[in-house]
Amino acid sequence: MTRYPLVRPARLSLDTVAARSGLHPTLIRRLVALGLVDCTSDAGGQLWFAPSTMATLARVQRLRSELSLNYAAIGLVLDLLDRIHVLEAQVRSRQPWT
Repeated sequence: MTRYPLVRPARLSLDTVAARSGLHPTLIRRLVALGLVDCTSDAGGQLWFAPSTMATLARVQRLRSELSLNYAAIGLVLDLLDRIHVLEAQVRSRQPWT
């Protein structure tokens, strides 16, 4: 059975992400290399980002500017925040205590 997608998956180019976030493309590439931001690349080597990347970049910018964290610490904090989010979702999905 052949499936034809009705809509192309939403993705943003490096230039679009840089323009929307106000960050230099070189910094975004560095964040990708450090594993702080996820992306995919096409056959030509161009980077493509999910729309949710904008929220991740905003978090990175906040942690860097407001808390003066280095990139290693930012990675740790982002990981912990993601784990907290998963745990909170699990707690909310359970039946209320009686």
